[in-house]
Amino acid sequence: MKASPFWSLWGWPLFIAVLSGAGLVGGLVGDGQCDWMTWIGLGVPCVASVWFGLRGRRARA
Repeated sequence: MKASPFWSLWGWPLFIAVLSGAGLVGGLVGDGQCDWMTWIGLGVPCVASVWFGLRGRRARA
């Protein structure tokens, strides 16, 4: 069975949005163990942005 075009296009952006949202909520309301969720939830999108930004720059050069 073939994946729908919607999930092929929007799957990863939605995943990153949910992860960022969870990190933001965890940072606002949590303490202690929620700090790890905040670091992961906000760190992964930042790392992915830098990774793909540098990767795209190398491909154009």
